[in-house]
Amino acid sequence: MYCRMGHWMLRRVSLLLVAAACLLAGCGEEAAGEGTAQLWITRDRGSEVVLTATVPAGISALEALRRKTEVETRYGGRFVQAINGIEGDLSARHDWFWFVNGYEGDRSAADYDLHPGDVLWWDHRSWATQLRQPVVVGAFPEPFLHGWDGNRRPAVVRGPAGETAERLAELIGGSVNEDREGANTLVLVDGSGFRARVDGSAGDPVVFELGLRDARRLVREPSVARYRYEGLP
Repeated sequence: MYCRMGHWMLRRVSLLLVAAACLLAGCGEEAAGEGTAQLWITRDRGSEVVLTATVPAGISALEALRRKTEVETRYGGRFVQAINGIEGDLSARHDWFWFVNGYEGDRSAADYDLHPGDVLWWDHRSWATQLRQPVVVGAFPEPFLHGWDGNRRPAVVRGPAGETAERLAELIGGSVNEDREGANTLVLVDGSGFRARVDGSAGDPVVFELGLRDARRLVREPSVARYRYEGLP
């Protein structure tokens, strides 16, 4: 009996020592990355879908790309030049742009760590007539659900109260016509259309404007705006 108990105690102590050594060595770092994120790769403002995949949270936006594609970088490995052979071209004014939850990246993708539930979207497009696109609708119901860099803002639907507004509020995890400081806002307006704006940079409050004619359609099929910078197909 004593031998069996002694063996059990030694084994337990050994496991505790291994666990302690693992913590000291940083083995617990993956805990911050529990869960997954979505990776989308498109061309020409989302008109052509190249790849969709699931990636671990807790890794950088650049590392997520490396895990699923062949990547060429520039400027010391911090910016993407080509994905699966699709290259940026300075003279043609085409390049790769990236978004997280609809916000355009404001830094090197090597410096943004993905959070659980994030939607990472890389798009190869022309910037000849428009260099920046600070926020897009194509990841809806983001950024209402997960925000930017793990920081979720309150969410509010503004416009005529009723079933459509209530169902939209459910989709974005928010309320209808409440006053919420610093909220991301979905505004129902007359007519049709779906567009977004942000008065600031990534992570600042967004305003999405949705035409009442399209609101019911979006409620029925929230993914109908997927991969689009604005509007519905």
